[in-house]
Amino acid sequence: MQVHRVAAFTENGTGGNPAGVVLADVLPDPATMQRIAAEVGYSETAFAALSGDVWLTRYYSPETEVPFCGHATVALGAVLAQEKGPGRYRLSLANGEIEVEASMKDGTGHAILRSLPTRNAPAPEPLVEEALRIFRYTRDELDDSLPPRLMNAGAEHLLLALKTRELLGAMRYDLEEGRTFMLHHGLVTVAFVWREARELFHARNAFASGGVMEDPATGAAAAALAGMLRDRGILTRGELTILQGADMGRPSRIVVRYDLPVGGPVHVSGAAARIG
Repeated sequence: MQVHRVAAFTENGTGGNPAGVVLADVLPDPATMQRIAAEVGYSETAFAALSGDVWLTRYYSPETEVPFCGHATVALGAVLAQEKGPGRYRLSLANGEIEVEASMKDGTGHAILRSLPTRNAPAPEPLVEEALRIFRYTRDELDDSLPPRLMNAGAEHLLLALKTRELLGAMRYDLEEGRTFMLHHGLVTVAFVWREARELFHARNAFASGGVMEDPATGAAAAALAGMLRDRGILTRGELTILQGADMGRPSRIVVRYDLPVGGPVHVSGAAARIG
């Protein structure tokens, strides 16, 4: 079974978040997908098999199945564009259907994914306090203009906005403690952001729930962030840029286009490059 290795959300052809992509005649059984994802070792591997005109798609981290993964979807789009040709591909996930529009230009893959519907809610105070303790931040280091939220565009994330770029760069935690915390509360990542400008954010995403300390680019969290900002009326329509991965030496760029209606899907785009 061939595993394609692709870096998604690259910045000027470098960096990005590595993902595995497997195109199969039929989806392997869950145990096989889990084993392959562990062997690949990237934060996620996407498995896809054509059924009629829809690609059945599942995502696995090295330790568990993930309901939705943005960077692996962009990587999948790049592989589909190269293997099957440019176009729009419908993807049937475990919890809904999305679409990815994929193309190739000068050997670089480009993909735009349409997310699942978005939702968000205030983060309960005990959850925030526990997160602050685990990640070694204090309440006065949070950005009061963006209070903590639970946000979702196919996967659940806890958003914590910080006051400065320096605070974002200082993010640290114990992997085992973070894993227990995220799995207990049903979180895929804890998303830390610093807002540089109205539609420009810097982000770091702790992904202990999947056995990974940090993701260099997290399309699912980017979609959830844009949806949350739109749904709360902070932004109405436009294009959000999220820079991530610089603190890991893998600079990544994620662009999210959002519009009304509230709760509707958003469109996440990025470049992708083959690894090796």
